[in-house]
Amino acid sequence: MNLAGNTVLITGGGSGIGWAIAERFLKAGSNVVICGRRVEKLQEAQQQYPQLRTRACDLADEADRVALFEWVKSEVPQLNVLVNNAGIQRRLHLANDEQAQDWSGHRQEIATNLDAPIHLATLFIPLLREQQHPAIINVSSGLAFTPAAFAPVYSATKAALHSFTLSLRHQLALTGIQVIEIIPPAVNTDLGGAGLHTQGVPLNEFTDSVMQRVAAGELEVGYGTSEERRNASRQELDAFFKKMNAS
Repeated sequence: MNLAGNTVLITGGGSGIGWAIAERFLKAGSNVVICGRRVEKLQEAQQQYPQLRTRACDLADEADRVALFEWVKSEVPQLNVLVNNAGIQRRLHLANDEQAQDWSGHRQEIATNLDAPIHLATLFIPLLREQQHPAIINVSSGLAFTPAAFAPVYSATKAALHSFTLSLRHQLALTGIQVIEIIPPAVNTDLGGAGLHTQGVPLNEFTDSVMQRVAAGELEVGYGTSEERRNASRQELDAFFKKMNAS
């Protein structure tokens, strides 16, 4: 897809991978709307790029998702690209941690990571079908292919999002809507909490690579270990899993 000339909505766009994707679209000449829960992050982003539009919302909340869609339909009806990026990662041991008994935490993680992209896709498809060069970009994870035992719910939601993306691409094949999946490895962001991903690949290095490949027309794009995993055999995936979760 051409990164220029679009009107793009990016969920979780105030920081991390979402913000890095927003910058690539902005610098290419697209109009960008970002949404997220942290108003201060949205304000910081808009100070850096005054042409940016922002919308505060909690994507775990169904009513907020509907309100976001209605706002876009009214205020940005030319929107042609939806980027489902927002995500929550909670690290816990289901047998030992007290927080593992807190269903509300699991529910928020599932709602943000899985309910939101599925719901937003179904809401936006009719609007996107009216546009030129429409696309839905889902940001999943290398953990969709080899789960991290320390983040069981997050890994499960990303596996489900990968599966949904495959089905969505098949169903929308004749509509003109491209369905693209970006599959990050561990990237140096604050996902899950500050300092947890400092060993990950540099954010700009990752984003430059995957967005260049998206611009070149690829529909499923990983980087580093996530690229290896998306192309791995079952035997190789089992070996990845054992190695990653050995400790």
